[in-house]
Parts: sequence; C-alpha cells; structure tokens
Amino acid sequence: RFLREHQRQGVQFMFECVTGLRNFGGYGCVLADDMGLGKTFQSVTLLWTLLTQGIEGKPTITRAAVICPTSLVKNWANEITKWLGDRLDGGVLALSESAREDVIDAINRYTRKGIYQRERKFPPVLIISYETFRIHAGRFHCHTSAICCKWTRAHRLKNDKTITNKALASLPCLRRVLLSGTPMQNDLEEFFAMVDFTNPGVLGTAAQFRKMYQSPILTGREPDATESQREKGNEAQGALSNLVNIFILRRTNELLSKHLPPKVVQLVCCKLSPLQIQLYRAISSSKDVMRMCKGTGKTTKQVLACITSLKKLCNHPKLIFDVIRAAQSMPALSSYIVSELSVRLGQFSGKLAVLERMLHILYHEKKERIVLISNYTQTLDLFQNICRTCNYPFVRLDGTTSVKKRQKLVDVFNDPTQHQFAFLLSSKAGGCGLNLVGASRLVLFDPDWNPANDKQAAARIWRDGQKRRVFEYRFFSTGTIEEKARKRADCRGSETFFTQVYQRQLSKEGLQVLRLRALRHAQH
Repeated sequence: RFLREHQRQGVQFMFECVTGLRNFGGYGCVLADDMGLGKTFQSVTLLWTLLTQGIEGKPTITRAAVICPTSLVKNWANEITKWLGDRLDGGVLALSESAREDVIDAINRYTRKGIYQRERKFPPVLIISYETFRIHAGRFHCHTSAICCKWTRAHRLKNDKTITNKALASLPCLRRVLLSGTPMQNDLEEFFAMVDFTNPGVLGTAAQFRKMYQSPILTGREPDATESQREKGNEAQGALSNLVNIFILRRTNELLSKHLPPKVVQLVCCKLSPLQIQLYRAISSSKDVMRMCKGTGKTTKQVLACITSLKKLCNHPKLIFDVIRAAQSMPALSSYIVSELSVRLGQFSGKLAVLERMLHILYHEKKERIVLISNYTQTLDLFQNICRTCNYPFVRLDGTTSVKKRQKLVDVFNDPTQHQFAFLLSSKAGGCGLNLVGASRLVLFDPDWNPANDKQAAARIWRDGQKRRVFEYRFFSTGTIEEKARKRADCRGSETFFTQVYQRQLSKEGLQVLRLRALRHAQH
C-alpha cells in the first residue's frame, strides 16, 4: 500500500532532478539502484506524479514515453496497469511486435496527428521498444514532455555513436530518466555516453571530458604513475563524483534484506567427468592452442571459438560434439559413448550429475520450484531432456519465445495453483525484468564474463513478493576455465593463455566496490 523509504527517496530524487530543483544545468537523472529495489515501480510513481501535479499544483507534463527492450514492453504495461488501474485518463499505448500500420496509427494517436488532432482523450504514456522507436523516430515530431529509458542490458545506449542512441538523442524531450542496475561496467566513455544522454552538455563535449576527467583518472591509475599524476587523478575523480552525484542515485540490494527472507549464495564446485577431462586435455594441449599461447598462427575469432568450446565442454561434451567430430586432433568417441551422450546425461558431465540429484530432492522431498539459467540454449535442451525423462513439469523461455508468450509463462510459473516445478531460462533472453518469485531456488549453470549479467539473472527470484528463503547456486567446473586459476592436471598448460571466468568476475566486482566506495565518500 505504501512506498518503502528508499523508494520514496528515489521518487523525490528523480522529481527534483527533472523539475530543475537541483540546479546542475540539466533536467535528467539516472536511477542506478541494484536489481530488485523497484526501479520500475519508482518510475511509475514519478510518471503519475508528473502527469497529475507539480511544484505549482498543476501537471508538470502532458505525455511521456517509456523506451525499453522488446521483452519488457508488456512488463511495463502490466506494471502501470497494476499500480494505476483505470486512473490514467486515456490509457497506455504499448508497441513492440506490432504491424507497421498499427504502429504508425498508434504513434499518430500519441502525437495527435491527422484524424487524432482534435481528440480530447489521448494516451499520455507510450511504451515502445528500442527497435520500433529507431524505425519510426522521425514520426515523433511533437515535444515529448518526459522520457524514461530502461538502460539495463541496453548496451547499445552506452555508445553514443549507435543508431539507436542517435535516434533517442534526436527526440525533442527535456526531462530524461535512465534506469540501470549496472551504470558503469567497462570504461569512462560508456559513463560519459550515459550522462550526456540524460543531461547533454553537463560534462562538456567528449573531447573536453577526456581532457578534464578521463585522461587524468586513467593516468593516475597506472602502476607506474608518479605521485603528481596520482594526485591529479584523485582530484579529477573527486570533481567528477561531486558533479554526477547530484543527478545519479545508486543503492545496493542490501536494503532488501530488511524486507525479504534471507538469501544464501553457494558456489558449487563440480568435478569433471572422465570424458570431460580427456577432451579438456585434448583441447588445451592441442597444436592450435600451443600456437595461440605463443601468439602466432591464429586470429582473435579462432581464439574466442576455442574458449567457447572449453566453456561448453564444462557443461556437457554433447555441446561440442560437432567440434569433436570435425577436429582431427580430438580423441575419437566410441559408438557406445555417442549413443549414450543424449540418454545418460549425468554420466558424462560433473555439473549435470549434481543437478540431476538436486532436482530429484527438490521435486520429491522439498516441494520447491527452481529456476535453471544458462548462457546456451543447447544447455537448456539438456535441462529439458532431464525434465521430460523424470516427468518434471517445466516452462522454457529463450530467444525464440515470442513477446506475447513471455508474460504468460511467468504468470503460469508463479501461480501457486499451477503444477509447475522448473523454469528454464536463457540468460541472454530473459536475464532482466522478469519476476520469478514462484521459485525459491536458482541455479546459474555457467558463469558469464561480465558479473553484471550473472547478477541480473540471479535477481529474478530475490525480489518483492518472495515469501520463502532463497538459495542461489553458482556452478563451476573445478580446475577449468570457469574457475579461479590453479595448477591442476586436468587443465595443465592452459593457465598461461586462458583467463578464468570466475577470476575475471572477481576482478570486475572489485572495481565496482571501489567505485561504490568513491560515490559514497563523495555523497558524505
């Protein structure tokens, strides 16, 4: 019934930014809360506040646009309907996978063009996907009072040279709000693109930003930087933090611990099967890999292909069966093993053997639902085979699932009256925006190079509405490319070339912690 304290503060912060009360030379802001803190809910509250009232007691805006990934268009429409009901006079227009004629007609209605010019009741809120907006950006000739962009996972917006970003920048809109659970993942250029979109010119031009902030900060972080360079870097970082903290708000999901059941995160280290060890050694000690270690003979594309093969092998040998069959340097598999790969799945994969036993206990003894997440649809196929063999009821969401079916699958899985057990989820297709609180267990079957992607996926079940204690399991194949580097016989010779995924995640997480500390210090 009520906003929580951090949500109330978030709405007040955004309202002060977009109405110019903070006096920083712009009318935009970035709500960079962690996953699960209610960024969508806070944004709906802001939209309603701006549409119905303002500083002087009259509405601040007349219409607003929400631009987000295609998979979240329906979710946004549901959230607005859930919280506002029929109080929004004129309703909401949601556009994603619609026919061209329907899209043009809806945009004309929103902009009140043509036959809709004298319409008294017009939809004040338009929800549109990035792709649809980019195609029809030229039709938004009217001034849109406010724009709210879902930045999470929208890596295209973190580069100001992309077509999508140029189209968004061309929209005649003064008040801009960005939502992101990962405001800065890689470098300061991405950060500049984000800030310059919300508040154009506040950080100067790209060249001015590099000269005043980026170059001194990066130079001061170099191992061989002089004391003077470090001091200049710290001064530039402090000045940048003091400026951007006026319109960027960042809170971590530690706040959720006050309102939600406890969450337990466990790293599950699984041994490789004998077949996996044999194939892993064959790949990591092959002639091609040896050439790559020496920096000769292979292109970047081929290096990445080799790394991907090792990552897939950690899941199951079946995922690289075509590679095994085509490579002469790989050991030949007997006809018996080939026939059994698709039948006795757990016998040939350490991680899958652990998962099979876990599913059996959860389904027959614990009576709890589980979300299974992987980066590869081939792995989802293996999960699906297990569920069908053991008669576990399941639903699946991946890149082939249409937008219309996505929310239905989520609703069915979360419904306690439905006989459901497992939700098979592709991290690339449904890693953000989904509320899967019907489950209390979650398995991240394979790690991603970017820890933000794993955090997004893991946040699907520990969020508002969760009633049970949550367990998050992160699977790693011991002594392989997935885990932190260590000297082991089953990956001998590969440490010098392959960067371990988990080790890289820890490194990036460490950088995020340092950035968060700097932000908190500047706020104090």
